[in-house]
Amino acid sequence: MKKFVVAAAAAALCLCAVPAMAEAQDVKVGFIFLHDENSTYDLNFINGAKEACENLGVEYVLKTGVDESEACYEAAADLADDGCDIVFADSFGHEDYMIEAAKEYPEVQFCHATGTKAHTEGLSNYHNAFVSIYEGRYLGGIAAGMKLNQLIEEGKITEDQAKLGYIGAFTYAEVISGYTSFFLGARSVCPSATMDVTFTGSWYDPALEQEGAVKLIDGDCVVISEHADSMGAPSECEKASIPFVFYNGSAQDACPNTYIIASRINWAPYFEYMINCVANGEEIDVDWTGNIETGSVMTTDLNEQAAAPGTAEAIEEARAKLESGEIHVFDTSAFTVEGKTLESYMADVDTDEAYEGDTEVVSDGYFHESEYRSAPYFDLQIDGINLLDTAF
Repeated sequence: MKKFVVAAAAAALCLCAVPAMAEAQDVKVGFIFLHDENSTYDLNFINGAKEACENLGVEYVLKTGVDESEACYEAAADLADDGCDIVFADSFGHEDYMIEAAKEYPEVQFCHATGTKAHTEGLSNYHNAFVSIYEGRYLGGIAAGMKLNQLIEEGKITEDQAKLGYIGAFTYAEVISGYTSFFLGARSVCPSATMDVTFTGSWYDPALEQEGAVKLIDGDCVVISEHADSMGAPSECEKASIPFVFYNGSAQDACPNTYIIASRINWAPYFEYMINCVANGEEIDVDWTGNIETGSVMTTDLNEQAAAPGTAEAIEEARAKLESGEIHVFDTSAFTVEGKTLESYMADVDTDEAYEGDTEVVSDGYFHESEYRSAPYFDLQIDGINLLDTAF
């Protein structure tokens, strides 16, 4: 029998899990989370960690509420000192502190989600991981576009009133890639769609996310989505009867009349992969990218009460074409930048202090997102999307 430990502040709780794979039983894993279960982002990671570790029967420790500060290094060092063979952190701002810990503890494997530096750091025990969630966002956008079409067909809006709204956390490439892929999914079924985007300057702030929803609703957005981590925006949309596409979890119970669907990253496949690598004495990929095929990119169950007729079929058709490579989310024939088709773009893949473009990422008629590193680097502002603020 193996145990896991949940650590938040000074509290700790030990429980048991039944071992599933003998070769993994001697591995111990520590997890560092920016927030706790109240954040849908962190809850999604927590659920993936528990699922993977319990499936493999390994001991694990969860640390929640760890800031993007020296607190991350301290948490990582504590986990390494506690005998963890792998330490994982879940937020972009944790990266430099994880690298610091990796240098201090070369015998421990350090894995990090949404980071950008593993492929250039040259550390054998430091690794980045992310997934092609832009494909999931695209599918969520199709659901939103189908809803716009329904509103047009029912005479509730005109074609030129088909305006989406989107609440983003920061103006990072990860967020830009997400809202752009969502918009392109909507445009693929509703060509007249436009979109307003507002930012909160925080990954998790229910009040600011609610304010963002109010701003978008007051700006005549008729379907809303977000890249933020609380129920602030969905709750406001339910109150205002505005259809909503969520992220990393279902809001159907709380918002039965407006919640349509959510795109979700399933982290369990990566966690099982990294654990098995250590158990088998194999190297973990320096920069791992999950996708639909690995089971890492998912959508939640469709809420038929809020979704437009035909949405499930439209999503499944697009999902199959994404998996086969028949369609690409960032097909350059599907968007323009300042009125022009994108023919070339040097993306900032090898992150440095200047944040200068260093890698050509447009070829074969599309922008190759998350192929040259796992973390997104699509940071273009395409036509049809209006940024209400850019302070973050």
